[in-house]
Amino acid sequence: MIFTTKAEYGVRLLIQLGRHGNGHPVSLKAIAEAENLPLAYCERIAALLKKADLVTSTRGAHGGYVLARPAEEITMDQAVLALEGAIAPMDCFLDDHDGRVQCSHLGEAAGTCSTKLLWTRVQMGVIRSLQRTTLAELVEFEAGVVEPAAATTSS
Repeated sequence: MIFTTKAEYGVRLLIQLGRHGNGHPVSLKAIAEAENLPLAYCERIAALLKKADLVTSTRGAHGGYVLARPAEEITMDQAVLALEGAIAPMDCFLDDHDGRVQCSHLGEAAGTCSTKLLWTRVQMGVIRSLQRTTLAELVEFEAGVVEPAAATTSS
């Protein structure tokens, strides 16, 4: 399963907002410059994050974006779902538009698909990892507060 640049850039955008967690809006232009990202793409990503209630925006000279809730309450499964849609490890898994992914095999083939067990376990492993990772952890990791080995062994 390969995530697109939407997930990569979106998480980087969220980390920047988490770093500036003082409640003051941060402009997308400042984030784009800090992360060396295209501003127009950041605008599209920010719209997806706003739609998912992960960020809020304010207009005006001192406007910009802030996190919609504390970084400790934002998990990466929420961010990835907002940016990429449902997580499917194989093309034969289809988004049911309710946050779940289902096997595309119809009828009896769905129950006897020989690889369904494997890909469902892969999918659930990825989802659990994303659910256990908060934005606050990523902000701390970037700041050097959390050592890489500690970050990979937390549960």
